[in-house]
Amino acid sequence: QVQLVESGGGLVQAGGSLRLSCAASGLTFRRYVMGWFRRAPGQEREFVAAISASSISTYSQDSVKGRFTISRDNAANTVYLQMNNLKPEDTAVYYCAAAFYESPRPENYATWGQGTQVTVSS
Repeated sequence: QVQLVESGGGLVQAGGSLRLSCAASGLTFRRYVMGWFRRAPGQEREFVAAISASSISTYSQDSVKGRFTISRDNAANTVYLQMNNLKPEDTAVYYCAAAFYESPRPENYATWGQGTQVTVSS
């Protein structure tokens, strides 16, 4: 059974940091592109960042560049999202997802976790 399980969310003050983790099982993790998405209340799901299977390339949306860093540990079947200098507008449920090729489009990701809530207070 393929499973992605996010953890590390919580409540943090603006300017603070959180590190999200996503543990994968039931798939050959090292073959997949991994992405992070988020959905704020009343908004569409949006792309945050993605990392290639071998970690050679990463990319992220403009609003998080310089603040968020995606990384992965293929030996541990885990992808991370380090979030620094958090802002209230980063408040959302964060999801990790797996795809066969790099894309910012959620429809290209076949497997999803259930999400972890990140709340940033002002």
